[in-house]
Amino acid sequence: MFSKLFPIVLITCLLSACATSPTGRSQFIFMPETQIDQMGLQAFDTLKKDKKVSYNGQYNQTTTCIANAITQVVGGSWEVVVFEDNSPNAFALPGNKIGVHTGMLQLVDNQEQLAAVIGHEIGHVLAKHSNERASQEMAMSQGLNVLQALTMPTSALGQLGFGMLGVGAQYGVLMPFSRTQESEADIIGVDLMAKAGFDPKNSITLWQKMEQATQGKQPVEFMSTHPAHATRIQNLEQHMPQAMALYQQAQAMGKQPHCI
Repeated sequence: MFSKLFPIVLITCLLSACATSPTGRSQFIFMPETQIDQMGLQAFDTLKKDKKVSYNGQYNQTTTCIANAITQVVGGSWEVVVFEDNSPNAFALPGNKIGVHTGMLQLVDNQEQLAAVIGHEIGHVLAKHSNERASQEMAMSQGLNVLQALTMPTSALGQLGFGMLGVGAQYGVLMPFSRTQESEADIIGVDLMAKAGFDPKNSITLWQKMEQATQGKQPVEFMSTHPAHATRIQNLEQHMPQAMALYQQAQAMGKQPHCI
């Protein structure tokens, strides 16, 4: 009886969890958004306790100015913190939290490149990628648990086969979704920076600099949760006409940020 009912229950859950991202992509999301936001708030509070916060006036002024210009496009109240960390990294968390490492500020050449970074990270939040990722992992974990309960592999070969199924789920389902999310955040982010009045062409220059910074240390695309830099650049170049149209509209409206 269970084996007959399980597919019906699974299909019902999948249908109820359908959502659409800002780019029109179908998403699998079923975690309560309030819970995801609370997780983001808790994570950000922990980071502020565990990591050294930068009080460099220039870094904070520049980062806040750029973040404010972009968040005015999306709305809401956002907290921005610069962390003392030499790694070229930045992030945004559910609950409208933005963190930028000093290493990223040292890497970029101008306000536009940092706007591309911040826009990308905000894109993750707007597309609810944290919820999507958590929903995927929870569904995959529960799905594998159910499959294990149904098949009950007891032999050494059976245990090995089930272990390989878990690896296949990781590299064949979860990681490709993560690369899709990264590429989607690139597109959302470049549109956001353009709407805020930052020249989107600098997003391509940013990823060229990131490629130089990694010095060939990035793992192959299949085994990575991030797209290859060449893939990102190609996708941005294809989308650039639309982003430039948004930028020209913003310029016509008088949006010309001067954060540096």
